[in-house]
Amino acid sequence: MLTDMEMWRDIRRRVEVEGASKRSIQREYGIHFQTLQKILKYPEPPGYRERKKRSRPKLGPFLEIIASILDQDKEAPKKQRHTAQRIFDRLCKEYGYAGGYTAVREAVKEYKARGAEVFVPLEHPAGEAQVDFGFADVEIAGERRKTAIFVMTLPYSDAIYAGAFPKECTETFQQGHVNAFNHFGGVPKRISYDNSKIAVVTIGKGRERKLTREFLRLQSHYHFQEHFCLVRRPNEKGHVETLVGFTRRNYLVPVPSFDTWEALNRHLIEACSQDLSRQLRGKTGTKAERLQSDRKAMLPLSKDTFEARRIEKVRANSLSLCRFDSNDYSLPTMYAHREVTAVGGLDTVKLTVNDKLVAKHPRSWDKEQCYFDPLHYLALLERKPGAFDFAKPLKDWELPESFHLLRRRQEADWGAEGTRQYIKVLRLLEKASVPELNRAIESALAINASESEVIRLFLETRLEKPVEAFSLDGRPHLQKVHIAAVDLAGYGALTPAWQTAVQQ
Repeated sequence: MLTDMEMWRDIRRRVEVEGASKRSIQREYGIHFQTLQKILKYPEPPGYRERKKRSRPKLGPFLEIIASILDQDKEAPKKQRHTAQRIFDRLCKEYGYAGGYTAVREAVKEYKARGAEVFVPLEHPAGEAQVDFGFADVEIAGERRKTAIFVMTLPYSDAIYAGAFPKECTETFQQGHVNAFNHFGGVPKRISYDNSKIAVVTIGKGRERKLTREFLRLQSHYHFQEHFCLVRRPNEKGHVETLVGFTRRNYLVPVPSFDTWEALNRHLIEACSQDLSRQLRGKTGTKAERLQSDRKAMLPLSKDTFEARRIEKVRANSLSLCRFDSNDYSLPTMYAHREVTAVGGLDTVKLTVNDKLVAKHPRSWDKEQCYFDPLHYLALLERKPGAFDFAKPLKDWELPESFHLLRRRQEADWGAEGTRQYIKVLRLLEKASVPELNRAIESALAINASESEVIRLFLETRLEKPVEAFSLDGRPHLQKVHIAAVDLAGYGALTPAWQTAVQQ
Protein backbone atom coordinates (compact mmCIF):
# COMPACT_ATOMS: atom_id res chain seq x y z
CA MET A 1 0.00 0.00 0.00
CA LEU A 2 1.29 3.36 -1.02
CA THR A 3 1.94 5.98 1.62
CA ASP A 4 0.50 9.45 1.18
CA MET A 5 3.85 10.80 0.07
CA GLU A 6 4.38 7.97 -2.44
CA MET A 7 0.93 8.54 -3.95
CA TRP A 8 1.61 12.28 -4.05
CA ARG A 9 4.89 11.65 -5.92
CA ASP A 10 3.38 9.19 -8.44
CA ILE A 11 0.40 11.40 -9.33
CA ARG A 12 2.56 14.48 -9.92
CA ARG A 13 5.00 12.50 -12.13
CA ARG A 14 2.27 10.82 -14.22
CA VAL A 15 0.43 14.07 -14.91
CA GLU A 16 3.34 16.45 -15.35
CA VAL A 17 5.91 14.09 -16.94
CA GLU A 18 3.99 11.22 -18.54
CA GLY A 19 1.05 13.37 -19.64
CA ALA A 20 -1.74 11.29 -18.03
CA SER A 21 -5.15 12.97 -18.09
CA LYS A 22 -6.52 14.37 -14.86
CA ARG A 23 -9.81 12.50 -15.30
CA SER A 24 -8.01 9.13 -15.55
CA ILE A 25 -6.00 9.93 -12.43
CA GLN A 26 -9.20 10.79 -10.54
CA ARG A 27 -10.78 7.46 -11.51
CA GLU A 28 -7.65 5.42 -10.78
CA TYR A 29 -6.93 6.88 -7.35
CA GLY A 30 -10.50 7.72 -6.39
CA ILE A 31 -9.77 11.35 -5.50
CA HIS A 32 -11.76 14.55 -5.92
CA PHE A 33 -10.82 17.13 -8.54
CA GLN A 34 -9.94 19.70 -5.86
CA THR A 35 -7.64 17.18 -4.21
CA LEU A 36 -5.91 16.56 -7.53
CA GLN A 37 -5.48 20.29 -8.01
CA LYS A 38 -3.87 20.56 -4.56
CA ILE A 39 -1.47 17.69 -5.36
CA LEU A 40 -0.38 19.35 -8.57
CA LYS A 41 0.06 22.70 -6.80
CA TYR A 42 2.25 21.56 -3.88
CA PRO A 43 5.32 19.27 -4.04
CA GLU A 44 4.34 17.77 -0.64
CA PRO A 45 1.15 17.62 1.42
CA PRO A 46 0.73 21.11 2.95
CA GLY A 47 -1.02 19.78 6.04
CA TYR A 48 -4.17 21.04 7.70
CA ARG A 49 -4.54 24.81 7.61
CA GLU A 50 -7.21 26.43 9.69
CA ARG A 51 -8.67 29.36 7.75
CA LYS A 52 -10.38 30.84 10.78
CA LYS A 53 -10.36 30.10 14.44
CA ARG A 54 -12.92 27.57 15.55
CA SER A 55 -15.78 29.01 17.48
CA ARG A 56 -16.54 27.82 21.00
CA PRO A 57 -20.24 28.44 21.37
CA LYS A 58 -20.50 26.82 24.79
CA LEU A 59 -17.15 27.76 26.34
CA GLY A 60 -16.62 31.15 24.68
CA PRO A 61 -18.69 33.22 27.15
CA PHE A 62 -16.73 31.69 30.05
CA LEU A 63 -13.15 32.28 28.83
CA GLU A 64 -12.86 35.61 30.66
CA ILE A 65 -14.04 33.94 33.88
CA ILE A 66 -11.37 31.24 33.50
CA ALA A 67 -8.71 33.90 32.90
CA SER A 68 -9.85 35.83 35.99
CA ILE A 69 -9.64 32.71 38.20
CA LEU A 70 -6.14 31.87 36.97
CA ASP A 71 -4.98 35.48 37.48
CA GLN A 72 -6.19 35.42 41.08
CA ASP A 73 -4.35 32.15 41.61
CA LYS A 74 -1.03 33.94 41.14
CA GLU A 75 -1.49 35.52 44.59
CA ALA A 76 -2.66 32.30 46.26
CA PRO A 77 -0.43 29.67 47.94
CA LYS A 78 0.90 27.17 45.41
CA LYS A 79 -0.85 24.24 47.06
CA GLN A 80 -4.21 26.03 47.07
CA ARG A 81 -4.54 26.99 43.43
CA HIS A 82 -7.25 25.86 41.02
CA THR A 83 -6.92 22.72 38.99
CA ALA A 84 -8.78 22.38 35.67
CA GLN A 85 -11.26 20.07 37.40
CA ARG A 86 -11.94 22.62 40.14
CA ILE A 87 -12.50 25.39 37.56
CA PHE A 88 -14.89 23.12 35.64
CA ASP A 89 -16.85 22.40 38.82
CA ARG A 90 -17.13 26.10 39.65
CA LEU A 91 -18.22 27.02 36.11
CA CYS A 92 -21.00 24.45 36.25
CA LYS A 93 -22.17 25.29 39.77
CA GLU A 94 -21.71 29.06 39.94
CA TYR A 95 -22.03 30.20 36.31
CA GLY A 96 -24.29 27.64 34.62
CA TYR A 97 -21.73 26.20 32.20
CA ALA A 98 -23.27 23.36 30.17
CA GLY A 99 -20.25 22.23 28.17
CA GLY A 100 -17.74 19.42 28.76
CA TYR A 101 -14.67 19.14 30.94
CA THR A 102 -12.22 18.58 28.05
CA ALA A 103 -12.90 22.05 26.56
CA VAL A 104 -12.23 23.65 29.96
CA ARG A 105 -9.02 21.67 30.42
CA GLU A 106 -7.73 22.75 27.00
CA ALA A 107 -8.61 26.39 27.70
CA VAL A 108 -6.70 26.28 31.03
CA LYS A 109 -3.72 24.68 29.31
CA GLU A 110 -3.66 27.33 26.56
CA TYR A 111 -3.90 30.19 29.06
CA LYS A 112 -1.05 28.86 31.20
CA ALA A 113 1.11 28.29 28.12
CA ARG A 114 0.67 31.92 27.06
CA GLY A 115 1.71 33.14 30.50
CA ALA A 116 4.60 30.71 31.03
CA GLU A 117 7.90 32.47 31.54
CA VAL A 118 10.73 32.00 29.04
CA PHE A 119 14.32 32.08 30.25
CA VAL A 120 17.55 33.17 28.59
CA PRO A 121 20.35 30.55 28.57
CA LEU A 122 23.17 31.81 30.79
CA GLU A 123 26.92 31.46 30.45
CA HIS A 124 28.60 30.47 33.73
CA PRO A 125 32.23 31.54 34.19
CA ALA A 126 34.69 29.27 35.98
CA GLY A 127 35.09 29.65 39.71
CA GLU A 128 31.45 30.33 40.63
CA ALA A 129 29.05 28.15 42.66
CA GLN A 130 25.40 27.71 43.63
CA VAL A 131 24.02 26.35 46.93
CA ASP A 132 20.72 24.84 48.01
CA PHE A 133 19.24 22.34 50.45
CA GLY A 134 17.11 19.36 49.43
CA PHE A 135 15.43 16.68 51.51
CA ALA A 136 15.27 12.90 51.34
CA ASP A 137 14.46 9.91 53.53
CA VAL A 138 17.33 7.76 54.80
CA GLU A 139 17.82 5.05 57.42
CA ILE A 140 20.41 5.73 60.12
CA ALA A 141 21.06 2.90 62.59
CA GLY A 142 17.80 1.27 61.53
CA GLU A 143 15.67 4.40 62.02
CA ARG A 144 13.90 6.01 59.06
CA ARG A 145 14.27 9.77 59.17
CA LYS A 146 14.14 12.82 56.96
CA THR A 147 17.55 14.28 56.19
CA ALA A 148 18.67 17.62 54.82
CA ILE A 149 20.98 17.34 51.79
CA PHE A 150 23.35 20.29 51.39
CA VAL A 151 24.32 20.65 47.71
CA MET A 152 26.94 22.95 46.21
CA THR A 153 27.51 22.88 42.44
CA LEU A 154 29.99 24.50 40.07
CA PRO A 155 27.99 25.32 36.90
CA TYR A 156 31.07 25.65 34.69
CA SER A 157 32.36 22.10 35.31
CA ASP A 158 29.06 20.66 36.57
CA ALA A 159 30.96 19.29 39.60
CA ILE A 160 28.81 18.60 42.63
CA TYR A 161 29.22 18.20 46.38
CA ALA A 162 26.42 16.68 48.46
CA GLY A 163 26.42 16.22 52.24
CA ALA A 164 23.74 14.82 54.55
CA PHE A 165 22.82 16.45 57.87
CA PRO A 166 20.10 15.81 60.48
CA LYS A 167 18.40 19.13 59.70
CA GLU A 168 18.79 22.42 57.84
CA CYS A 169 20.13 25.04 60.24
CA THR A 170 22.94 27.55 60.65
CA GLU A 171 25.61 25.10 61.78
CA THR A 172 24.87 22.52 59.04
CA PHE A 173 24.77 25.33 56.46
CA GLN A 174 28.22 26.43 57.58
CA GLN A 175 29.66 22.92 57.80
CA GLY A 176 28.31 22.15 54.34
CA HIS A 177 30.36 25.05 52.96
CA VAL A 178 33.49 23.90 54.79
CA ASN A 179 33.12 20.34 53.46
CA ALA A 180 32.36 21.52 49.91
CA PHE A 181 35.37 23.85 49.82
CA ASN A 182 37.63 21.02 50.95
CA HIS A 183 36.05 18.65 48.40
CA PHE A 184 36.60 21.07 45.50
CA GLY A 185 40.03 22.17 46.69
CA GLY A 186 39.21 25.88 46.69
CA VAL A 187 36.68 28.59 47.51
CA PRO A 188 34.37 29.85 44.72
CA LYS A 189 34.65 33.59 44.12
CA ARG A 190 30.88 34.04 43.92
CA ILE A 191 28.12 31.85 45.37
CA SER A 192 24.39 32.12 44.57
CA TYR A 193 21.70 31.47 47.20
CA ASP A 194 18.00 31.68 47.75
CA ASN A 195 16.67 33.95 50.50
CA SER A 196 16.89 31.50 53.40
CA LYS A 197 16.53 32.89 56.93
CA ILE A 198 19.83 31.19 57.74
CA ALA A 199 21.60 33.84 55.65
CA VAL A 200 19.10 36.71 55.26
CA VAL A 201 17.56 38.75 58.08
CA THR A 202 15.49 41.09 55.90
CA ILE A 203 14.90 41.50 52.16
CA GLY A 204 15.05 45.03 50.78
CA LYS A 205 14.37 46.44 47.34
CA GLY A 206 15.80 44.52 44.44
CA ARG A 207 18.86 42.68 45.69
CA GLU A 208 19.30 44.60 48.94
CA ARG A 209 19.73 42.16 51.82
CA LYS A 210 20.54 42.44 55.51
CA LEU A 211 22.60 39.35 56.28
CA THR A 212 22.83 37.29 59.46
CA ARG A 213 25.91 37.58 61.65
CA GLU A 214 26.83 33.90 61.18
CA PHE A 215 26.66 34.19 57.38
CA LEU A 216 28.87 37.28 57.54
CA ARG A 217 31.32 35.37 59.75
CA LEU A 218 31.47 32.55 57.18
CA GLN A 219 31.96 35.07 54.37
CA SER A 220 34.62 36.98 56.30
CA HIS A 221 36.59 33.79 56.85
CA TYR A 222 36.56 32.61 53.21
CA HIS A 223 36.23 35.97 51.36
CA PHE A 224 33.68 34.86 48.73
CA GLN A 225 31.05 37.20 47.25
CA GLU A 226 27.36 36.45 47.74
CA HIS A 227 24.55 36.60 45.17
CA PHE A 228 20.96 36.25 46.38
CA CYS A 229 18.19 35.46 43.91
CA LEU A 230 15.30 37.83 43.46
CA VAL A 231 12.16 36.83 45.32
CA ARG A 232 10.35 33.95 43.59
CA ARG A 233 13.15 33.65 41.02
CA PRO A 234 14.80 30.32 41.87
CA ASN A 235 15.72 29.96 38.18
CA GLU A 236 18.65 32.27 38.92
CA LYS A 237 20.28 29.26 40.55
CA GLY A 238 18.63 26.68 38.33
CA HIS A 239 21.82 24.63 38.03
CA VAL A 240 21.81 23.60 41.68
CA GLU A 241 18.01 23.21 41.67
CA THR A 242 18.41 20.60 38.94
CA LEU A 243 21.29 18.79 40.62
CA VAL A 244 19.48 18.57 43.96
CA GLY A 245 16.96 16.37 42.19
CA PHE A 246 19.77 14.53 40.40
CA THR A 247 21.41 13.77 43.75
CA ARG A 248 18.20 12.45 45.26
CA ARG A 249 17.34 10.23 42.27
CA ASN A 250 20.81 8.84 41.63
CA TYR A 251 22.49 8.67 45.03
CA LEU A 252 19.57 8.05 47.41
CA VAL A 253 17.33 5.61 45.51
CA PRO A 254 16.38 3.15 46.86
CA VAL A 255 16.24 4.60 50.38
CA PRO A 256 19.79 3.98 51.68
CA SER A 257 20.59 2.46 55.05
CA PHE A 258 23.76 3.25 57.01
CA ASP A 259 24.94 2.74 60.56
CA THR A 260 26.13 6.34 61.00
CA TRP A 261 25.89 9.77 59.42
CA GLU A 262 29.60 9.53 58.64
CA ALA A 263 29.03 6.38 56.55
CA LEU A 264 26.21 8.08 54.62
CA ASN A 265 28.40 11.08 53.85
CA ARG A 266 31.26 8.86 52.70
CA HIS A 267 28.80 7.26 50.26
CA LEU A 268 27.76 10.68 48.93
CA ILE A 269 31.36 11.89 48.55
CA GLU A 270 32.29 8.74 46.66
CA ALA A 271 29.29 9.15 44.34
CA CYS A 272 30.17 12.82 43.67
CA SER A 273 33.77 11.85 42.90
CA GLN A 274 32.74 9.10 40.49
CA ASP A 275 30.41 11.52 38.70
CA LEU A 276 33.42 13.62 37.69
CA SER A 277 34.30 11.04 35.01
CA ARG A 278 31.20 11.94 32.96
CA GLN A 279 31.28 14.27 29.95
CA LEU A 280 28.27 16.52 29.42
CA ARG A 281 26.58 16.91 26.06
CA GLY A 282 27.98 19.85 24.12
CA LYS A 283 30.97 20.40 26.42
CA THR A 284 34.59 19.53 25.82
CA GLY A 285 36.38 17.37 28.37
CA THR A 286 35.09 15.46 31.36
CA LYS A 287 33.81 17.11 34.50
CA ALA A 288 37.13 16.36 36.18
CA GLU A 289 39.04 18.15 33.41
CA ARG A 290 36.75 21.18 33.54
CA LEU A 291 37.04 21.21 37.33
CA GLN A 292 40.72 22.09 36.92
CA SER A 293 39.66 25.37 35.28
CA ASP A 294 37.25 25.99 38.14
CA ARG A 295 40.03 25.47 40.67
CA LYS A 296 42.35 27.88 38.91
CA ALA A 297 39.68 30.57 39.13
CA MET A 298 38.86 29.88 42.81
CA LEU A 299 40.19 31.53 45.94
CA PRO A 300 42.68 29.51 48.02
CA LEU A 301 41.52 27.62 51.09
CA SER A 302 42.04 29.37 54.41
CA LYS A 303 44.78 27.98 56.64
CA ASP A 304 42.70 28.70 59.74
CA THR A 305 39.97 26.30 60.85
CA PHE A 306 36.40 27.54 60.68
CA GLU A 307 34.08 26.51 63.51
CA ALA A 308 30.55 25.75 62.37
CA ARG A 309 28.30 26.81 65.22
CA ARG A 310 25.21 28.75 66.24
CA ILE A 311 25.04 31.05 69.26
CA GLU A 312 21.86 31.74 71.20
CA LYS A 313 21.14 33.62 74.40
CA VAL A 314 19.07 31.42 76.73
CA ARG A 315 18.10 31.39 80.40
CA ALA A 316 18.62 28.59 82.89
CA ASN A 317 15.41 27.62 84.68
CA SER A 318 14.80 26.48 88.27
CA LEU A 319 15.84 22.93 87.32
CA SER A 320 19.19 24.24 86.10
CA LEU A 321 18.30 23.41 82.48
CA CYS A 322 18.84 25.49 79.35
CA ARG A 323 16.86 24.95 76.16
CA PHE A 324 18.68 24.91 72.85
CA ASP A 325 17.18 23.70 69.57
CA SER A 326 14.13 22.24 71.39
CA ASN A 327 16.26 20.11 73.79
CA ASP A 328 17.16 20.80 77.44
CA TYR A 329 20.75 20.61 78.71
CA SER A 330 21.92 20.84 82.32
CA LEU A 331 24.52 23.12 83.88
CA PRO A 332 25.78 23.49 87.49
CA THR A 333 22.99 24.53 89.85
CA MET A 334 24.90 27.65 90.91
CA TYR A 335 24.01 29.09 87.48
CA ALA A 336 20.25 28.47 87.69
CA HIS A 337 18.03 31.47 86.86
CA ARG A 338 20.91 33.17 85.00
CA GLU A 339 21.47 34.30 81.45
CA VAL A 340 23.49 31.70 79.54
CA THR A 341 25.12 31.67 76.10
CA ALA A 342 24.52 28.38 74.25
CA VAL A 343 27.01 27.55 71.49
CA GLY A 344 25.70 24.70 69.34
CA GLY A 345 28.01 22.83 67.00
CA LEU A 346 27.49 19.67 65.01
CA ASP A 347 28.74 17.42 67.82
CA THR A 348 28.58 19.46 71.03
CA VAL A 349 26.56 22.07 72.89
CA LYS A 350 28.62 24.39 75.10
CA LEU A 351 27.07 26.56 77.80
CA THR A 352 28.97 29.65 78.93
CA VAL A 353 28.32 32.32 81.57
CA ASN A 354 30.28 35.56 81.30
CA ASP A 355 32.60 33.91 78.75
CA LYS A 356 33.33 31.04 81.17
CA LEU A 357 32.60 27.52 79.97
CA VAL A 358 30.38 25.94 82.62
CA ALA A 359 28.96 22.88 80.80
CA LYS A 360 29.50 20.80 77.68
CA HIS A 361 27.14 18.14 76.28
CA PRO A 362 27.05 15.91 73.17
CA ARG A 363 24.72 17.52 70.59
CA SER A 364 21.33 15.88 70.20
CA TRP A 365 19.33 16.13 66.96
CA ASP A 366 16.18 14.72 68.55
CA LYS A 367 13.38 16.87 69.93
CA GLU A 368 12.06 17.62 73.43
CA GLN A 369 14.70 15.58 75.26
CA CYS A 370 16.52 16.31 78.55
CA TYR A 371 20.25 15.69 78.95
CA PHE A 372 21.76 15.74 82.44
CA ASP A 373 25.28 15.70 83.78
CA PRO A 374 25.01 14.20 87.33
CA LEU A 375 27.97 16.28 88.52
CA HIS A 376 25.96 19.46 87.98
CA TYR A 377 23.55 18.54 90.80
CA LEU A 378 25.90 17.15 93.50
CA ALA A 379 26.48 20.52 95.19
CA LEU A 380 22.71 20.97 95.56
CA LEU A 381 22.22 17.37 96.73
CA GLU A 382 24.86 17.85 99.41
CA ARG A 383 22.53 20.42 100.94
CA LYS A 384 19.45 18.30 100.23
CA PRO A 385 20.62 14.67 100.68
CA GLY A 386 17.03 13.47 101.15
CA ALA A 387 16.46 13.91 97.38
CA PHE A 388 19.47 11.79 96.42
CA ASP A 389 17.61 8.53 95.70
CA PHE A 390 14.93 10.32 93.68
CA ALA A 391 17.14 12.68 91.68
CA LYS A 392 16.38 12.27 87.97
CA PRO A 393 19.87 13.38 86.81
CA LEU A 394 21.38 10.41 88.74
CA LYS A 395 18.87 7.81 87.56
CA ASP A 396 20.99 6.16 84.87
CA TRP A 397 24.40 6.97 86.34
CA GLU A 398 26.49 3.80 86.20
CA LEU A 399 29.32 3.65 88.76
CA PRO A 400 31.72 0.83 89.78
CA GLU A 401 30.66 -1.58 92.52
CA SER A 402 33.14 -0.06 95.00
CA PHE A 403 31.02 3.14 95.03
CA HIS A 404 27.91 1.22 96.14
CA LEU A 405 29.89 -0.70 98.78
CA LEU A 406 31.26 2.58 100.13
CA ARG A 407 27.76 4.03 100.47
CA ARG A 408 26.49 0.99 102.36
CA ARG A 409 29.38 1.24 104.82
CA GLN A 410 28.98 4.98 105.28
CA GLU A 411 25.24 4.68 105.97
CA ALA A 412 25.87 1.78 108.34
CA ASP A 413 28.43 3.87 110.27
CA TRP A 414 26.65 7.26 110.28
CA GLY A 415 23.05 6.65 109.31
CA ALA A 416 21.46 9.53 107.38
CA GLU A 417 24.71 11.48 107.60
CA GLY A 418 26.34 8.67 105.61
CA THR A 419 24.44 9.81 102.48
CA ARG A 420 25.94 13.28 102.82
CA GLN A 421 29.40 11.71 103.23
CA TYR A 422 28.83 9.68 100.06
CA ILE A 423 27.82 12.80 98.12
CA LYS A 424 31.04 14.50 99.28
CA VAL A 425 32.96 11.59 97.81
CA LEU A 426 31.05 11.87 94.52
CA ARG A 427 31.92 15.56 94.36
CA LEU A 428 35.56 14.54 94.05
CA LEU A 429 34.60 13.60 90.46
CA GLU A 430 34.48 17.32 89.74
CA LYS A 431 38.28 17.21 89.57
CA ALA A 432 39.03 13.53 88.95
CA SER A 433 37.88 10.74 86.65
CA VAL A 434 35.79 7.76 87.73
CA PRO A 435 38.71 5.27 87.42
CA GLU A 436 40.96 7.53 89.53
CA LEU A 437 38.35 7.93 92.26
CA ASN A 438 37.55 4.23 92.10
CA ARG A 439 41.19 3.37 92.92
CA ALA A 440 41.14 5.83 95.85
CA ILE A 441 37.93 4.28 97.21
CA GLU A 442 39.35 0.77 96.92
CA SER A 443 42.48 1.86 98.79
CA ALA A 444 40.39 3.37 101.61
CA LEU A 445 38.13 0.32 101.86
CA ALA A 446 41.21 -1.92 102.05
CA ILE A 447 42.13 -0.30 105.40
CA ASN A 448 38.47 -0.23 106.55
CA ALA A 449 38.25 3.56 106.15
CA SER A 450 35.14 5.16 104.68
CA GLU A 451 35.49 8.85 105.61
CA SER A 452 35.36 11.23 102.67
CA GLU A 453 38.51 13.02 103.87
CA VAL A 454 40.50 9.78 103.84
CA ILE A 455 39.40 9.06 100.28
CA ARG A 456 40.27 12.61 99.28
CA LEU A 457 43.80 12.17 100.66
CA PHE A 458 44.26 8.90 98.77
CA LEU A 459 43.04 10.59 95.59
CA GLU A 460 45.25 13.68 95.93
CA THR A 461 48.30 11.51 96.66
CA ARG A 462 47.72 9.56 93.47
CA LEU A 463 47.10 12.72 91.44
CA GLU A 464 50.32 14.41 92.58
CA LYS A 465 52.88 14.45 89.78
CA PRO A 466 56.61 14.09 90.47
CA VAL A 467 58.79 17.09 89.68
CA GLU A 468 60.31 16.67 86.26
CA ALA A 469 64.03 17.18 85.62
CA PHE A 470 64.79 20.65 84.34
CA SER A 471 65.65 20.79 80.64
CA LEU A 472 67.12 23.55 78.48
CA ASP A 473 65.19 22.31 75.43
CA GLY A 474 63.03 25.09 74.08
CA ARG A 475 64.87 27.72 76.16
CA PRO A 476 67.55 29.11 73.83
CA HIS A 477 67.98 32.25 75.97
CA LEU A 478 69.17 30.11 78.92
CA GLN A 479 71.57 28.07 76.83
CA LYS A 480 73.84 31.12 76.50
CA VAL A 481 74.26 31.42 80.29
CA HIS A 482 77.47 29.83 81.65
CA ILE A 483 77.96 29.16 85.36
CA ALA A 484 81.39 28.27 86.67
CA ALA A 485 81.81 24.92 88.38
CA VAL A 486 81.65 25.09 92.21
CA ASP A 487 84.91 24.40 94.11
CA LEU A 488 83.96 21.92 96.83
CA ALA A 489 87.43 21.87 98.40
CA GLY A 490 86.43 24.61 100.85
CA TYR A 491 83.94 22.30 102.51
CA GLY A 492 86.81 20.05 103.64
CA ALA A 493 88.31 22.86 105.74
CA LEU A 494 85.01 23.44 107.49
CA THR A 495 84.48 19.81 108.41
CA PRO A 496 86.81 19.68 111.47
CA ALA A 497 85.42 22.95 112.83
CA TRP A 498 81.85 21.66 112.40
CA GLN A 499 82.65 18.39 114.22
CA THR A 500 84.26 20.30 117.14
CA ALA A 501 81.20 22.53 117.48
CA VAL A 502 78.90 19.52 117.55
CA GLN A 503 80.98 17.80 120.27
CA GLN A 504 80.90 20.90 122.46
